[in-house]
Amino acid sequence: MDTVSFWIERIGSLVWGWPMIIMLLGTHILLTVRLHFPQRHVFKAIRLIFAKEEGARGDVSQFASLATSLAATIGNGNIVGVATAIVLGGSGAVFWCWITGLLGMATKYGEGLLAVKYREVTSDGKMLGGPMYALEKGLGQKWLAVLFCIFAALASFGIGDMTQSNAISSLFAGNSHLPDIPKWVTGLVVALLAGVVILGGVKSISKVCSRLVPFMAGFYILGCLYILCCNYAYIFPAISEIITCAFRPEAVSGGLVGGGIMLTIRYGIARGLFSNESGLGSAPIVAAAAQTRNPVRQALVSSTGTFFDTVVICAITGIVLVSSKLHFQIEITDAMRANGFMLSEAAFSRIPVVGLPLLYFGIITFAFSTILGWGYYGERAVEYLGGKRFIKFYRFLFVIFIFVGAVFELNMVWNLSDIMNALMAVPNLIALICLSGVVVKETRYYLWQHHLDEE
Repeated sequence: MDTVSFWIERIGSLVWGWPMIIMLLGTHILLTVRLHFPQRHVFKAIRLIFAKEEGARGDVSQFASLATSLAATIGNGNIVGVATAIVLGGSGAVFWCWITGLLGMATKYGEGLLAVKYREVTSDGKMLGGPMYALEKGLGQKWLAVLFCIFAALASFGIGDMTQSNAISSLFAGNSHLPDIPKWVTGLVVALLAGVVILGGVKSISKVCSRLVPFMAGFYILGCLYILCCNYAYIFPAISEIITCAFRPEAVSGGLVGGGIMLTIRYGIARGLFSNESGLGSAPIVAAAAQTRNPVRQALVSSTGTFFDTVVICAITGIVLVSSKLHFQIEITDAMRANGFMLSEAAFSRIPVVGLPLLYFGIITFAFSTILGWGYYGERAVEYLGGKRFIKFYRFLFVIFIFVGAVFELNMVWNLSDIMNALMAVPNLIALICLSGVVVKETRYYLWQHHLDEE
């Protein structure tokens, strides 16, 4: 097993190496240029989130669709992932993480547009869409669609299921700041709570996410703003260090293990891409279920997911961690490099009363919401592969693996999940690049020529 684990880790490092980073970032840049920097429409997009789409086809509202997408996207990557980028790539990694999110908005826009453009209506009136339908109907490459769904279904058990429940159970097991609860008890509770929601299908998931996501994200952001008030004298020095170290990594005060600016860029981009999932192809699966008048309206709403996840939450987390590092002179240790959570805990624990509770609240709610969102993604992938007859079996198996993930150590599962995420991204990026002309054409008519209110 040690040998298998070693090779899985090596493969994971390979597939998430520079070729994948360049492919993802290159798609971000390509769509940003071809779509004339669609990020400038972010405030118009935010207004559309709450717009009433009278008579529009779809299973859930645009707000519910976005909330479900954010539920899967806002996860431990926003906390531990940012900390990992800092301890391995230095404070400057936060800058590149932010840049990745800014550019990734264009990719998330393209994904949302194609999801609605090529979605299908089932005999019972349900909307189905996502990269698999864009690949099949837009490119005529069903084999790529099948590959995407296989990788997405497998990824749902990893990054969206077992690893998340394990993060919650590990938090309670042996933590001196929380009740010492056995992992199997935590796993059982999480599995039961998630099971009640997931078994209800997309409307049940979107209903819970519509209530949970605004609360958890809002509470976390307010808590971070409070911490920044406590660190007010170090906010501008932290921002200065983040920007300076993004281009001069030798100036980083601890944390850089070698490799210069390329290492800083690599970890910042990699953590940003992993956090916001732009280009992975997961978010457009639920975007296809949204009630919307035309593909561009949903594309704009979809782009705000990356904005909230990375441009806002990851950036705030990064400034909190770096300002706390400066304020309390936290030294980056080898243990922190092995486990980025230790930097988060060291930084948040210095803030009296609210620090650690805020950190633990974020990890628990972010992980639980990720389980809900990925439960839906995996279900749609399985339905595409085998039809509705496999949905109930998938839901049952998904809930069982929540419990399994909470009980066992999952280093190998984390690495396998990374591999599946990278593999599902490849066919999705092929669809985005090859169908970018379709994205431009739709954008030209509905957005640039001011037909956004038309059906």
